[in-house]
Amino acid sequence: MNSLHIIAGLPASGKTTYGKALATRLRAAFLDIDTVTEPVVKAGLQLSGNDPDDRDSPLFKQSFRNPIYETLFQVAHENLRHINVVLVGPFTSEMQNPDWPKLLKERFQASIEIHYVSCQPEQRLCRMQQRNHARDEAKLADWAKHLDYYPNELRPAFEHHSVDTSDNA
Repeated sequence: MNSLHIIAGLPASGKTTYGKALATRLRAAFLDIDTVTEPVVKAGLQLSGNDPDDRDSPLFKQSFRNPIYETLFQVAHENLRHINVVLVGPFTSEMQNPDWPKLLKERFQASIEIHYVSCQPEQRLCRMQQRNHARDEAKLADWAKHLDYYPNELRPAFEHHSVDTSDNA
């Protein structure tokens, strides 16, 4: 049975860096939510007359969030037939569902490991500034509002691997 490794955490917590290293070590497929869905999301937002870099508005969350995650899960499912998969995304809502690992195991018929990546808010701010992505502009424009949206590093409501990336560049 192949394994699915979910890498979750807040924006700029180090999910992608950690996930790539884990995928390399495991010789697993690496699927990042931004890489897998970004071009389609940008096109959809632009065609609907909205900011193609919006990732924070209610419109984005209501219209795009579920299809993005479903796309990611479908690609993971196809890959799990052949190889272990490392799947990277925020999964903020899912982290609060104590049954989520069980639901994933039932859906994918695979071994499930969830890794929650975190670091101090100041480190996340610095990383966002350094990576200079357009999709972070709203967060950076009102950092206090962004921090209020994610109350003090919510921890998963189930057993998980906790990964602190505070010391990583």
